[in-house]
Amino acid sequence: MTRSRLPDGVGVVAGVGAARGVPCAEVLALVRRVLVEAGMPPAALVALATVDRRAEEPGVVGAARRLGVPLWGHPAADLARIVVPHPSDATLTAVGTPSVAEAAALLGGGELLVPKRKSVGADGRPARATCALARHGRGGAAPGRGPRAHVTMAGAAPEPIGVGRERDGGGGRPPAAGGSTDVH
Repeated sequence: MTRSRLPDGVGVVAGVGAARGVPCAEVLALVRRVLVEAGMPPAALVALATVDRRAEEPGVVGAARRLGVPLWGHPAADLARIVVPHPSDATLTAVGTPSVAEAAALLGGGELLVPKRKSVGADGRPARATCALARHGRGGAAPGRGPRAHVTMAGAAPEPIGVGRERDGGGGRPPAAGGSTDVH
């Protein structure tokens, strides 16, 4: 699906942190809320980005599919190199980087428009997703893709980009990762 760009060629990337089992509706509502907060039209969104351990999470994959954008998964080590305004020791312990949402949004040189926001859990449950928004690129540049990112398109297996994670021979899906159910 081709996404229209803002008139000046700028697009935005939504970085998403997620607990295992997060519902698609919770991620969608949060991304849409953050876009409104930034004053950005939905057409400005060029990708969702997250830590590679959550790039196969059904709620996150479903949100990317519903939004019609690719989902970029980044290794925790790449995200850990990004300086963010709201690092978290809990996230560092859980997934090996002090930030997922802000770092994933910023990776590749973006400008942070909306810092990390937490979702509103259904039925009074705790938040299970975080989102940050960063502006990227001019003239169609690929925003937010670090050299090790890989992409998941709606309904497709992730495809490595550059020197990203190798296929495991099982349909191209990365091995399941363990870890915390904390929101990152």
